[in-house]
Amino acid sequence: GMTSLQAVDVAFSYHREQPVIEGLSLQLEPGSLLVLVGGNGAGKTTLLRLLAGQLRAQRGQVLLDQQRIESWSRMEVARRVALMPQFEPCDHGFSVWDTVQLGRSVHRGWCMPFNAEDVEAVERALDVAGISELRKRPITTLSGGQWRRVVLARSLAQEAPILLLDEPSSGLDLRHQFDCLRQIQTIVKEKHLIAVLTLHDLNTAAMFADQIAIIANQRLLALGSPEEVLTEERIQEAFGIHVSVIRDVVPGRPFIVPAEGVSPRRLPSAL
Repeated sequence: GMTSLQAVDVAFSYHREQPVIEGLSLQLEPGSLLVLVGGNGAGKTTLLRLLAGQLRAQRGQVLLDQQRIESWSRMEVARRVALMPQFEPCDHGFSVWDTVQLGRSVHRGWCMPFNAEDVEAVERALDVAGISELRKRPITTLSGGQWRRVVLARSLAQEAPILLLDEPSSGLDLRHQFDCLRQIQTIVKEKHLIAVLTLHDLNTAAMFADQIAIIANQRLLALGSPEEVLTEERIQEAFGIHVSVIRDVVPGRPFIVPAEGVSPRRLPSAL
């Protein structure tokens, strides 16, 4: 049947400190690109890791195909959920191809050889990430932005029905950012994937998201279309900045600019 993923009243804190997430519920829809936004430390990465089963909720539950995610083996989770982490050291001597091919290991035991289907999946992933021509390069020779695209391609090669991408376009120049996000948008629609991305730039989020979730004060502040969710009041509440939201540039895609008299110091973290 259809894969499903939801968080039900989830709470999480690191080492008994202040909760990072408190009582958050989220039902994810296939075929819809959901972008999480929120200030630094709002809990976006934590939420992705909870949804991927890497962290365990202290209260509430994450349900994968209607079962608690802890009840699945790691391999069963990996077949269903691909998580692209925000930070990953680039510390081995593999080639780009070999690294991306690791995404396929979830579909076979350790000793099974890769087959034609795997090769195709790797080709497609390299293509979407825009790094086909780097396939033979040792990853130690790559720039930061190229390495990010290898990590993205490895996640895509998994061909999981659920894609969780933490800052997938960080470290990419603008053209590659847009290419990359447009490709992700297309795959999500064509393959009817569940997809959750975190993006730190509100205008990029507004441009590519089907739905936006604003995380603030450990909770889900708002969830809906960019048009519904991105209001001046909410952005003020979530990021502590005054902005003007311009609504007629692209229909349904609000554009956010600093309001007059904003102290420039506050801007970089959110816009």
